[in-house]
Amino acid sequence: MRIESRYNGPPGSGNGGWSAGLFAAEAGPGPVEVTLRRPPPLETPLTLVDGEVRDPAGEVVAEVRPGAPVDAVVPPVDRATAVDAAARYPGLVEHPFPGCYVCGPERADGLRIFPGRLPDGRTAAPFRAPEQVGGATVWAALDCPGGWSVIAPGRPYVLGRMAARLIALPEPGDECVVTGVTVSVEGRKARVHSSLYGPDGALLASARATWIALPSGADRA
Repeated sequence: MRIESRYNGPPGSGNGGWSAGLFAAEAGPGPVEVTLRRPPPLETPLTLVDGEVRDPAGEVVAEVRPGAPVDAVVPPVDRATAVDAAARYPGLVEHPFPGCYVCGPERADGLRIFPGRLPDGRTAAPFRAPEQVGGATVWAALDCPGGWSVIAPGRPYVLGRMAARLIALPEPGDECVVTGVTVSVEGRKARVHSSLYGPDGALLASARATWIALPSGADRA
């Protein structure tokens, strides 16, 4: 496995959702839960052995374990509502990692998913499926909408653990909608859910995740 540099999240490391999706695919069929133990390195050969993703030096990057099926679903919104929410995306004003492949406003070549807050606390964003769509694409699309339901100014979070259920892949060019919600916050840990819907409103995928707050003012390289 290798995380190409274009699939970054924080500078110098892989986007959490993309990386977790890549590791889950390597593990094969069946529900799994991916726990990131350190920032996934870019352009580095990684191997999965006995449920551990390791770098060439043998350092553990992530753990991939069998997990309970994901049954939580964040209710959908229509595309117009998602477009309106995205216009209020706080990351357009202040973003801890503006070059993120998924939600970074500086990335013209990224997924450009900009989750804005709805009145009930959920996030929503439109998402146009790229020309090449795989499982890791869907994991990535499910990642940041959950995180932005808890991220606040001066309070950055990063993905710590994620599990996803893929029902179907969107077709390239499909105009989809992604929603997210915070389930609970305990100390530095936030539990979130997210869901991806196709152009016809059908549920394509859903995820549960744990995000970890970084110390105030810290950066993650």
